Amino acid sequence: MEKLKNYINGQWTESNSNEMLEVTNPATASVINFVPLGCSADVNDAAAAAKQAFKDWRNTPITDRIQYLFKMKKILEDNVDEISKICTMESGKTFAESKAEMKRAVENIEVACGMPQMMQGDFSEDIANGIDEFMIRQPLGVAACIAPFNFPIMIPFWFMPYAIASGNCYIIKPSEKVPGTMVKIFELIEKAGLPKGVLNLVHGGEKTVNTILEHEDIQAISFVGSTKVARHIYATGTKFNKRVQAQGGAKNPVVIMPDADLETTSEIIVDSVYGCAGQRCLAASNIILVGKDTSKFREALVESAKKRVVGYGLESNVQMGPVITNESKERVYSLIQKAIDEGANLVVDGRNQTIENYGKGYFIKPTILENLNLGGEVIKTEIFGPVMSLINMKTLEDAIDFINKNKYGNAASIFTNNGSWAREFRRDVNAGNIGINIGIAAPMAFFPFSGWKDSFLGDLHAQSKHAIEFYTQTKVVIERWNKTWSRKF
Repeated sequence: MEKLKNYINGQWTESNSNEMLEVTNPATASVINFVPLGCSADVNDAAAAAKQAFKDWRNTPITDRIQYLFKMKKILEDNVDEISKICTMESGKTFAESKAEMKRAVENIEVACGMPQMMQGDFSEDIANGIDEFMIRQPLGVAACIAPFNFPIMIPFWFMPYAIASGNCYIIKPSEKVPGTMVKIFELIEKAGLPKGVLNLVHGGEKTVNTILEHEDIQAISFVGSTKVARHIYATGTKFNKRVQAQGGAKNPVVIMPDADLETTSEIIVDSVYGCAGQRCLAASNIILVGKDTSKFREALVESAKKRVVGYGLESNVQMGPVITNESKERVYSLIQKAIDEGANLVVDGRNQTIENYGKGYFIKPTILENLNLGGEVIKTEIFGPVMSLINMKTLEDAIDFINKNKYGNAASIFTNNGSWAREFRRDVNAGNIGINIGIAAPMAFFPFSGWKDSFLGDLHAQSKHAIEFYTQTKVVIERWNKTWSRKF
């Protein structure tokens, strides 16, 4: 078993911390490797290397900077299976889900390769007699990403390609639960030949994170995780005068109207709820059945959930893997029990189910609750596990009112064949990502990943034009050249 290293200034280096954490495979509970707990000295070394590299990197022509991204894209595409296997072993998701993550990462590299056009400024000639005014975009300096465990491949690539293409140097702090995936990616993309210090990796936990938040040479921070931690990231980072974009938690509702297609809707929603074992910020959670008779949709969802194949994600027939840790498993168990205590009916119980050959893994099979207490805690708590909550409502207006009272606003979806209902939902629901006959409203890389209310703290989101604005600062130049001055020569 390997002791993972940091990657600083183009070299693999031992952490200054001697404390190590075990990294386990959530399907087998076996130890994969050891990751440093991290310390301030590691961040200081990475920030110093990045700051030094920035002096030359910002002056590297933008057309030259994106050549490294083209190489990076090719390297990732050539090593999809190897990276995806490590991701599955660390995070517990299925091999297909890990490969889908890889595709999303590559999409962001492709969009960032358009930086020569996206970073263009504005020019106005003759704003007054003989005076021109223009705006240019310049990089900030050193930026950092504090990444979560649930998407160890995709989420760092929401940020990093845009940051380095626009002339910044970068530090990635992967989750200590899944560090090996990003280590493998760094080992591979070393071949792209980026200048030393442009891209760095540091391991660690809370101490590493807080040093990043407070470090005077780090100008911008991107984060994805729970709302509780997002608040700490945002408050501390902005206190130290940094730009911060902090994606928080979610409780994503899906509305099923009476005219929705039964088979397609049920299939998509079950995938949305139970994909990645429910451990994603776009996981469907509260399923709102609208109308007088919703029994056919209820029965279809229950039947589909029971049929879902749960097991080790590297096995070909598996549709859902375990949750990330035993602590996560126990937390989900406790929330299921709390919902029951609040009056909910347990329709499908995924607890204490045996997975053949993987008895030590952190598995929870698909679970369905109904008749939840609408004034209780569970109906508004992000479970982050494979739990579907069924809610019955009379009208679309009732559903929208219920959705908008929730503190989260990451995503919401509706299934219907009625354009008027779809338009009303799209217009009136207070969420940043809207799906219409789509279960997971995940924007393509050329659109920003929007989030509202407690699901996002900041002003500029990940991906696309928002990423360009986040990683650059504008400089306005007003200039005048008097003809008589040039005539003197």
